[in-house]
Amino acid sequence: MRELPLTTRETDVVRLVARGRSNEELATELHVSLSTVKTHLASVQRKLTARNRVEIAAWAWENGVCTGRNTQDRL
Repeated sequence: MRELPLTTRETDVVRLVARGRSNEELATELHVSLSTVKTHLASVQRKLTARNRVEIAAWAWENGVCTGRNTQDRL
């Protein structure tokens, strides 16, 4: 797999966004504040030049960050 332009934590956020999680669900699953989730999302959008969550999710699926099964998702 080629190197991703994201940190490990940003990749975690992207994976969950691609699976349809809300910001509140991300915060709960990652054990961080809602503000931290929003900061990660803003950073991801900037790095990927994505305009919204849909583009983030599309990038995740197109670049193999998500697969058909949760256990197979790549870091």
